[in-house]
Amino acid sequence: MTSTSHMRTSILLLTAAFLYSTAANGSTIYDESVSGDLSNSGLAPTPVTVSVGSNDLFGTTGKTGNTIDRDYFSFNVGQGEELTAITVLPGTQTLGTLGESFIGIESGPEVTVSTAATDATGLLGWYHYGTADIGVNILPTMGTSGLGSAGFTGPLPEGTYSFWVQEASAGTVPYGLDFTIAATPEPASWTMLLAGVAMLVGKTACQSTWGKRLRSS
Repeated sequence: MTSTSHMRTSILLLTAAFLYSTAANGSTIYDESVSGDLSNSGLAPTPVTVSVGSNDLFGTTGKTGNTIDRDYFSFNVGQGEELTAITVLPGTQTLGTLGESFIGIESGPEVTVSTAATDATGLLGWYHYGTADIGVNILPTMGTSGLGSAGFTGPLPEGTYSFWVQEASAGTVPYGLDFTIAATPEPASWTMLLAGVAMLVGKTACQSTWGKRLRSS
């Protein structure tokens, strides 16, 4: 292996080790089939706990008669963390001619927007998701959906966020969402990483110069 290839490999390994050390294995944070129905009230969302890594939530939504099963839940993104993605998981289904369901997000411990509202005023963001979104991070699109929502540019920083999920067509369908939380590296940590990379570059450069001198002597 050449000195340049060795340097590149060392840098990649160092960077990967640093990033891996900031992440934890994800887990299922809520499953309606195990823990029961999520709250149907935006003023009292079901609290769930997220941690750094992938946090999977599974539920069902739909309409029976004139009753819509709305799911509301909230969680806190801790200090030094950020919400980087909301990914629609395999197994998610939707109903209706449009084949779409709804997810909204509001900053704070409640969803205060009325279910009879004619626009998204009060929401931070929202999106109509469908089966085509399976495997897709919908967080950026939620921030730009408009119709009165405040809008945002992800990732979302530390704070409390509340969510509203519903399918308004007749029937019941499952959904799964993965909330990815990442640790925000401390400035000192990035300084250490960059210093390590600089040392590798400098060491490799010295070795290369020394090798040239040996070959020319």
